Amino acid sequence: MKSLYQFKKYSLAKLIKPNKFNLLILSLALLAITSCKKTDYLNVNAANRPPLAAYVSFVNALDVNEGVQFWTYITQVTKTLVPLNGYTSYLNAQFGDVQINVTQGTSTSYIVSREFGNSATFTSTGGPNGPIATYYQTVFAIKNTKATADSLILFYDDLTTPASGKAKIRFVNLAPGAPNVDFGITGQSTPLFTNTKYGNAGGAILSGTGLNAYSIGPFITVPAGTVSFNVTKTSDQSTIAIANNLLNNITLASGKIYTIYINGTPNSTDIGATIITHN
Repeated sequence: MKSLYQFKKYSLAKLIKPNKFNLLILSLALLAITSCKKTDYLNVNAANRPPLAAYVSFVNALDVNEGVQFWTYITQVTKTLVPLNGYTSYLNAQFGDVQINVTQGTSTSYIVSREFGNSATFTSTGGPNGPIATYYQTVFAIKNTKATADSLILFYDDLTTPASGKAKIRFVNLAPGAPNVDFGITGQSTPLFTNTKYGNAGGAILSGTGLNAYSIGPFITVPAGTVSFNVTKTSDQSTIAIANNLLNNITLASGKIYTIYINGTPNSTDIGATIITHN
């Protein structure tokens, strides 16, 4: 900025001699001034600054009969009640260090509350970072089987379209009290996801220092078409019955992205399944 200030103190006739070097310097200076005007993003009064938001899909996987609302701090994000195993489209939400809260029915008392963004790394105890601006993520309200309060988990969503003839799926175990499970396509000997414990996505890596430590909810690519899935106990490969029979004869459309999760139902030991379509 000092050079631009000094530049104003002299006439152009004294500063600029007609040679290629000075013409180049003048062009660069004018380009810098023009660029400064176009990149006024940090100016809080800039009228043309695009607003930033995180795009979040909220899922009610609590075993409660009544629908819930989702909040960021004291701002209600959802406009209608989200029923059990219901989910929203991607909504604009606060990003960064955010406390996400859940209320039930018409009550304004929080039944679930968790702060995201207060951890520098992904760990099984510290939790993930908060919602990221301009990124897509899914937040699940879940039953916490190890504490009196329920909880929330956040997964980042890779919405890159799969190749033609392919679909992408993610599996999450949200059935309270369920053992570690394997998840696969019926008729195939090798499961798609193995040893998935409650509150986790298949293939998730929650510790370590490599880039794969950020895979808290990875999708995998599978052929599109009609398939049936099965859930088995990791310990002995015995079949876990899915009460609503939703995992049989599922049509996976080419180019589509899905999350499939298992979950309990209120006042029942039955386990059902839910399919979320992300795009």
